[in-house]
Amino acid sequence: MNPIAKQTEQQLRDVLNAALKAAVAAGELPDEPLPEFTVEIPADRAHGDLAANAAMVSARAFRKAPRMIADCLVSHLNLEGTYLARAEVAGPGFLNFFLSPTYYADAVAAVIEQGEAYGRSDYGAGKKVMVEFVSANPTGPMHMGNARGGALGDCMAAVLEAAGYEVWREFYINDAGNQIDKFGLSLEVRYLQLYRGEDAVPMPEDAYHGGDIREHAKNFAAIHGDSYVNAGEAERRAALVAYALPLNIEKMKQDMAKYRIVYDRWFTESTLHQNGELAETIALLTARGLTYEKDGALWYRAGEYGEKYQAKKHTNRDGVEEGIKDEVLVRANGNPTYFAADIAYHRNKFARGFDTCIDVWGADHHGHVARMKGAMDAVGLDGEKLQVTLMQLVRLMRDGEVVRMSKRSGKAIQLADLLDEVPVDAARFFFNLREANTQMDFDLGLAIEQSSSNPVYYVQYAHARLCSIFRTLLEDGVTLTDTTQATLCLLEAPEERELIRHLASYEAEIVACAKAQDPAGMTRYALELATLFHKFYNACRVRGVETELQQARLALCQATRIALKNVLSLLKIDAPGSM
Repeated sequence: MNPIAKQTEQQLRDVLNAALKAAVAAGELPDEPLPEFTVEIPADRAHGDLAANAAMVSARAFRKAPRMIADCLVSHLNLEGTYLARAEVAGPGFLNFFLSPTYYADAVAAVIEQGEAYGRSDYGAGKKVMVEFVSANPTGPMHMGNARGGALGDCMAAVLEAAGYEVWREFYINDAGNQIDKFGLSLEVRYLQLYRGEDAVPMPEDAYHGGDIREHAKNFAAIHGDSYVNAGEAERRAALVAYALPLNIEKMKQDMAKYRIVYDRWFTESTLHQNGELAETIALLTARGLTYEKDGALWYRAGEYGEKYQAKKHTNRDGVEEGIKDEVLVRANGNPTYFAADIAYHRNKFARGFDTCIDVWGADHHGHVARMKGAMDAVGLDGEKLQVTLMQLVRLMRDGEVVRMSKRSGKAIQLADLLDEVPVDAARFFFNLREANTQMDFDLGLAIEQSSSNPVYYVQYAHARLCSIFRTLLEDGVTLTDTTQATLCLLEAPEERELIRHLASYEAEIVACAKAQDPAGMTRYALELATLFHKFYNACRVRGVETELQQARLALCQATRIALKNVLSLLKIDAPGSM
């Protein structure tokens, strides 16, 4: 919250404790400590600006009715020197407080004073957090799930940074294991087909059939000709993967950069194979008696640690509840599984000193959460420190119809397609409009519409309108001067005060989003701030009013412009000066 809002809440707690002491001294209440109570904002501001349940939670300790306790406390309240103007008792004993004009004045001044730093706090106390997100398979183009995951993960990281955490962004590249073997096979088939024909070299059903595989094979052939046709299978596949995989990874990096996402590290799975961490992790699980051999494969007893994290047991077709199923760590052919590498990777994360590791996964990975958290316990770590955000699917819509294919390529919509059609500002804003665990429709037409119906346009227009106010007044020779508290106390219209109260809640909203690991509150905050500003703009003139009031309202405009730019910057969305 705004520092003035923080100070006000503390003042409220202090005056209630002082009132209790006075009531005890007067013999009106027993000499008992005031139990922990909450301070919140009432749904209806007509009932007060802040409400405390101190009397309600004290009934048992004081052995009196809450209403009697509340009346007693209010009778001993001394609000002098605080931002609280008055207090009332409501209903069965709620204590409602009303803010003084100096609160609104100082709240505006605090925003202007802090400027770009406004909203940031030390709530996270510098604890180290890794956010791993997108981590798309490098064997093909990134898809719409990656588009949502990118915006969600990057904005989550930004919220955590603003709340005072030390944040590290990471992308995990699966450049080893089964999918790379399949990638090499697919490339090999398409390459050989160029020289032997498709009938002579059929593509396996479970291989990668995308057009990107054909394109890589064709380009590889343009460079190397038929020199690998008669080479050994292992040599040929290795050459094709060595050519195509770096190109795919580089395209991922380009797409992410276009999406305004910069990672601290692109971590390759092959690192775990090469430095021995994967083998070490498997050996550790074996040493702890958590593996066994079956059908030539090495299995991990996933349920031994994982079931404590299982929210609900799976029910099979016979109606019998089943626990977490065991997982293969090493296949019968000697190749470690993706799950084994994933355990080693997460063990590596915590070894780097992160207090919390956050993964952003698709909802189809929900069954993997308990197993992975349990695996952290199994290797001697704390599974509670691994936190997973599950992200639901996105439906692309155009004119009310679901869009599944790209107009350009005639294939499934990819992240690159989306960013070609929709401004990055719109994509990042839209994907953070809903909580990760809710399905969402992305309206392509709305995303490019220049009207108030488009939420990102609506917010950006508010910022442009604020900038316009300052330009217009500058033409009149009017600029914002240092305003006194007395001048800012002139901001007493309902629209002004409603806007200031929302400004003052910005830091608290950031902290709430950080706690929930959900940045959707930031887009809601921005939309509400834009709405309240437009409401103020229509109700309260800035130009052509008495000088002191004009300066007060200009200061409020400046505070609003700062807060709006700060939240858009946090989301990596432009704050235009004109539109």
